[in-house]
Amino acid sequence: MSSSPFFDAIIIGAGAAGLFCAAQAGQRGLKVLLIDHADKVAEKVRISGGGRANFTNRDLDVRAPHKHFVGQNPQFCRSALSKFTPQDFIALVEKHGIAYHEKHKGQLFADRSAEDIINMLLAECADGKVERWQPCTVSRIDGLDGGATGARYELETSRGTVHARSLVIATGGLSIPKIGATDFGYRIATQFQLPLVERRPGLVPMTFDGAGWEPYAQLAGLALPVEISTGVKKERMAFLEDLLFTHRGLSGPAVLQISSYWQPGTPLSINLAPTENLSETLQEAKARSKKLIANELAGKVPSRLADAWVQQSTDWQRPVNEASDKALAQLAERFARWELVPTGTEGYKKAEVTLGGVDTKALSQQTMEAKAQPGLFFIGEVVDITGWLGGYNFQWAWASAHACAHALPQD
Repeated sequence: MSSSPFFDAIIIGAGAAGLFCAAQAGQRGLKVLLIDHADKVAEKVRISGGGRANFTNRDLDVRAPHKHFVGQNPQFCRSALSKFTPQDFIALVEKHGIAYHEKHKGQLFADRSAEDIINMLLAECADGKVERWQPCTVSRIDGLDGGATGARYELETSRGTVHARSLVIATGGLSIPKIGATDFGYRIATQFQLPLVERRPGLVPMTFDGAGWEPYAQLAGLALPVEISTGVKKERMAFLEDLLFTHRGLSGPAVLQISSYWQPGTPLSINLAPTENLSETLQEAKARSKKLIANELAGKVPSRLADAWVQQSTDWQRPVNEASDKALAQLAERFARWELVPTGTEGYKKAEVTLGGVDTKALSQQTMEAKAQPGLFFIGEVVDITGWLGGYNFQWAWASAHACAHALPQD
């Protein structure tokens, strides 16, 4: 023990949550070690928002986290989010002179590059005198009794043995393995007998049966605003967002958002013209026009979509004035309620987040500490809290990291 370095806190995972927690703890005067198995820090920050980092969302309602977060108990995140708000993170961004803009729906992005946000986090870590080991792997973690030294954890790493009073797991989820995602955090939770909520890909494109999808594969690359929903009655969830057709299925913000609520085997319902009354439009056209139905539709929806849609029935492949009222009504209804059942998703390789994770029942919502394992904390994506697309997951990373950092004990 005497020859092994001792830290007040060791944080595993140098992503958004880990970096921010390390910086905040270090600036409180704690001796902090930050470890990550990858060469680079914050790869998810680097690739988010098209390389401009959608770092928070100013529309987040901290009093009602269930509006923007998914999990077995979304209310769990209320305490952390109310103590460190989007405005608090914005103030930090402004302090570092980083220019930013709102895209839409409260989503904030760096003007120049995600690298500005990463450099800000690294500068904050430097201010806190955080020691960082990268790349460094952890092969073993043992819980200790604290004793006279105060050490509760011993870690065997590729750079030697280290001891710490507190251990923070900020290793993220399973999404995007090509940038280093692993199940490390879940294995540590299991080692210390913390319950896990089943994991699955979230904010992920959806796929459909090859033969069944063939009529729509020709629409790959087409994007349009839609209303998309899943579930019924109180369980129904809907979004007004852009939809993107792909060769294998559907993507775009609409589908990424609904994927966090969709249950396998259940249908999606899509209104392909949510701002139009197509039934009225087609009836008016019937009274004055001799154009093909597809040409009339093309005035309200993308022409490629109109052309593909009328192929589904010979009743729709004719001039609008020759169509029956019933056929036009059926066409309008099909546009407003396109029901289809995904066969699956594109999986973790394309998922932006991981649903599920460490069960919030096992953690303190004020501190993120494991209730039955003193000195062990879990923050960020590894916990069963998942935000909507649009900066909510980063805000959960900052807020959970802040709550943890300010709860870590000192001498």
